Amino acid sequence: MSRRGEEPAKGGSGSAKTKDGPTVNRDRRLIYIPIIHTAADMGSLGASIRGKKLSTLGRQGLARQAALVDTMWEKIESVAAGLPLDQGTVRVYQDGLPVCGHERKIVAELAGAGNRNHRLLVELEARGATLMGTESPELLVEEYQLATAAFASGAKLKHDGRRQELRNSLLEKRDRFIARRINATLGAGESGILFLGMLHEAAVYLDSGIDVVYPLGLPGMRQGMAI
Repeated sequence: MSRRGEEPAKGGSGSAKTKDGPTVNRDRRLIYIPIIHTAADMGSLGASIRGKKLSTLGRQGLARQAALVDTMWEKIESVAAGLPLDQGTVRVYQDGLPVCGHERKIVAELAGAGNRNHRLLVELEARGATLMGTESPELLVEEYQLATAAFASGAKLKHDGRRQELRNSLLEKRDRFIARRINATLGAGESGILFLGMLHEAAVYLDSGIDVVYPLGLPGMRQGMAI
């Protein structure tokens, strides 16, 4: 796996052994776009998240953060609009979208509800990209249950060592699943677009033959804005 911060370009040719053994093509590329989750993305937990942020940041602080998030999404939309999409050769992978057979319905419903991220997915699909289920449904359920338990107990995650440990372990499992999904479905000569929250590190588990491009910079550069 190579890492670049410039505009997307075709990877090299040839093949190589991955750390797990199989031979992979080197003409696959992945455009990695770190995203910021908003309270609206969190479903029934959204109100609780917004309430906690309001009590921590105050109204002015919350408004400033909302403005930063809006600016970031404008940049994401601008990058996505400029991506060349050859029909049938571009796959879109999305944080939180389960492999379930109902991916298009889920995305359409969330886009219809005004979700900015999923509206962008609909636009990319309309331009010829293929929408891909990306995450394990079981792990997403675990994530939701952990978050729900944290808010129900009123515990602050950063001060709850056990819960933080569980969250980190679960995040790694999700990253490994996401990477396996991309490794298995991104074919020779194809490009992928990955929209993934800033706390994730799925790229480290990708096949070495996948050329990874970061048009908005590495995820860690913007983690201070992550929700």
